[in-house]
Amino acid sequence: MNDGAVAPGAQPTDLAAQSRMAEALRRSLEAASGEPAQLLETHISFVLLTGRFAYKIKKAVDLGFLDFRTLPSRRYYCEEELRLNRRFAPELYLEVVPVSGTTEAPILGGDAPPIDYAVKMREFAQDALASRLLSRNAITPAFVDELALRVAAVHGAARVDAGGGDPRVVLRYALRNFERLRAALGDPSDVAAMDVLEAWTRREYDAVAPLQNERREGGRVRECHGDLHLGNIAEVGGHPLIFDCIEFSEDLRTIDVMSDVAFLDMDFRDRGRPDLANRFRNAYLEATGDYEGLRVLRFYVVYRAMVRAMVACERARQMGSGVAAEGALAESREYLALARACAAEREPAIVVTHGFSGCGKTVSSMGLVQRLGAIRIRTDVERKRLHNLRPTDRDPAGLASSMYSDDVTRWVYLRTHALTRAIVGAGYPVILDGAFLKRWQRRLFHDLAAELGVPFAIVSFDVPQATLRARIAARAAQGRDASDADLSVLDVQLSSHDPLDGEEKSWAVRMDNDTSLAAAQSPERWAGVVERLACQRSEGVSAGARRAG
Repeated sequence: MNDGAVAPGAQPTDLAAQSRMAEALRRSLEAASGEPAQLLETHISFVLLTGRFAYKIKKAVDLGFLDFRTLPSRRYYCEEELRLNRRFAPELYLEVVPVSGTTEAPILGGDAPPIDYAVKMREFAQDALASRLLSRNAITPAFVDELALRVAAVHGAARVDAGGGDPRVVLRYALRNFERLRAALGDPSDVAAMDVLEAWTRREYDAVAPLQNERREGGRVRECHGDLHLGNIAEVGGHPLIFDCIEFSEDLRTIDVMSDVAFLDMDFRDRGRPDLANRFRNAYLEATGDYEGLRVLRFYVVYRAMVRAMVACERARQMGSGVAAEGALAESREYLALARACAAEREPAIVVTHGFSGCGKTVSSMGLVQRLGAIRIRTDVERKRLHNLRPTDRDPAGLASSMYSDDVTRWVYLRTHALTRAIVGAGYPVILDGAFLKRWQRRLFHDLAAELGVPFAIVSFDVPQATLRARIAARAAQGRDASDADLSVLDVQLSSHDPLDGEEKSWAVRMDNDTSLAAAQSPERWAGVVERLACQRSEGVSAGARRAG
């Protein structure tokens, strides 16, 4: 590649000249191939699509958090974009290509001094973007689950940086969003909304900053994506492909992993799919075990909504006036409303499942996760985590000697008890996905709900033994579930369980699960549980707390 020397006067001198260069390059590519070429524009980039390859040119702008005004800076950040994004999609990111020629007659490549640079990528269909898939209602639960696992895997392999993610730096960026928004949105109602959100941001920061520092020291600050919304994800070959991470700011990508999670959580909600936000968040937490991150997640969700509000305002500023600019400003106000809703969202509760292996607890409980935003803790997953096993790993020591011993089971329930306390403290409802066949196990969580003063319910699954045995056999044949419980474990459960007593039945909602498990996870089936929790909440104290008192 050329060493970056620039012929005097050859490079675009302002954004308008660079825009003409990008359009001229589009025409040149179109003429060379005989196929249509498309030019897309974001607030920081020009993107040329040829049908086979995409070329991304950085805009010569200074937005405070980035500065691409000089040619050397654009070259450097093109190279950084290539390096960083190959972590997510090595098959997509190919090389950095110089742009030579003149502003009015640019050429991709060539030996002449460059006037700009472009990141060359393989092109995929724009309709494959997750944002567009969602608008067509074409994102499947399986896609969301796989995406969560992919993000968890990238985070797990990412460089740890205990020196990054300084809470004071995070707060500075958060407050800068308010400064830029106030300069763009002058309506008194907009200013009032920002005043409320800024005050909330400062209070929440004071509450979570100590934990943010603990998480830095514990390795939760890593070199992440930094801009993980649905417009930067595509479905390629039937699988999620993540691209376009933050290259221009180490501060914005070296962050708490929950800041990355928050972006997708926020984006699903903004697009009217809180159920998928809840599903994604839950799958990520089950994969990583980072439940303590929920204590900082809400701060980051609001922060991410404000980032998108600021980006929409910047887009409106670049457009000047007209319908498109007004639309961008309206979008910014929608993000403000979303941020306020997310800041206010706190309705903790504790729900435990009750039923034998094979009763469909795990499949069904996803309905409550999606409907209520509950955080699900699976005893089977925590049992595996104790043994440093992945959820679908088989127990090498044998069930009877290891995974289902009384000592291990007690540890698992005490571990989930501690996690539940932390999650409720963060303001989220919890659903405990486990058999809960012993009275002491159910009482443990009833008493916790009473102590914390939150609603409590038991969901008791009613399934004939023949169905239980058939499901366990089918599950064993597939070998893709966290549970290792086989028919011998079921026999032990049937012979040694403690049935619900009279008082426990008053806390319980019975669910007939002798149906298709696909239908069993419908959020509508959980209406009775949601109503039970809402009723307790409206009384100002949980039924469990009243009885305990």
